[in-house]
Amino acid sequence: MFKGLGQLGDMAGMMKKAQEMQTKMAEMQEQLEIMTVVGESGAGLVKATATAKGELTALDIDPSIFNGDDKEVVEDLILAAIKDAQQKASDKSAEEMGKLTEGLGLPPGMKMPF
Repeated sequence: MFKGLGQLGDMAGMMKKAQEMQTKMAEMQEQLEIMTVVGESGAGLVKATATAKGELTALDIDPSIFNGDDKEVVEDLILAAIKDAQQKASDKSAEEMGKLTEGLGLPPGMKMPF
């Protein structure tokens, strides 16, 4: 269809690919909002659940860790579980982005602007 137009034909193909990429990115963003990861600390005594976008959605604390003398330990376990969930969310998001961009010919490790 675009033969004989030289670079204009290439531009039309690039625009089509860009539109497809934009659609796939929007779909991926929606999927990241419903995917969940669970971070743990204290051998599973504290579990933090987050979306793959990093939004904390639940916190599960084993009642056995509640002892008045161990307040700082409990706080540390909660923070560690949240940080673990956030790291897993970041990793999951990067993994999904990698799946989306692997066919684009981008250099390995190149991050998109979000």
